[in-house]
Amino acid sequence: MRTIKTLATTAIALLCILSFSATAKPVNITPDVASVEITVDGKKVTISRNQDNANLIDSNYAKTSRPCPPFCIRPIVLAPGVETIGELEILEYLKQLDSDKNLMVIDSRTPDWVARGTIAGAVNIPWTKLDEKKGATELDIELIVVDEFGATKDDNGKWDYSNAKTLVLFCNGMWCGQSPRNIMSLLALGYPAEKLKWYRGGMQTWNVLGLSTVMPK
Repeated sequence: MRTIKTLATTAIALLCILSFSATAKPVNITPDVASVEITVDGKKVTISRNQDNANLIDSNYAKTSRPCPPFCIRPIVLAPGVETIGELEILEYLKQLDSDKNLMVIDSRTPDWVARGTIAGAVNIPWTKLDEKKGATELDIELIVVDEFGATKDDNGKWDYSNAKTLVLFCNGMWCGQSPRNIMSLLALGYPAEKLKWYRGGMQTWNVLGLSTVMPK
């Protein structure tokens, strides 16, 4: 009797799987693009959307009512000259990372948030590392801007950004102030606004759309 029940249960489970497979519809990025392949540290990484039509958003991004301040809704235009981009644009930048060394995608969040998953190809430079109010020294900031971003500074303290990288920054979304703080800190140093791109949706909309994430090293 137990064997018959087990077989019946297995048969029902298989029917459910077959039924789901027959009714599930593909989840592409665009009508013509199912996935995007990028190269990170010499390895191919595929970014796609979750194919489970019943998938729900990660609980880390389900909360709707974080207190404001500080978690207030950010404007579409963060600062004059800083371009606000969406998911398709950041995917295009990610595809260029391997060939364009004058480009960097930056996860501006603190390490505790990054540990929950990030966008493949992004480098973590927490907003606190560029903020003197959070303990970053002038030398700390200078080393990041020179060594990581490619700017130079002469003996008179004048910055030269002619060879500085284009930076694409994001954090947790339209309520998050971490990438805006990084951008404002860089603008205060004279970093060219046209070399700063802001992915406003950040990890919030990235997760809403079911896009792939990776765990940091």
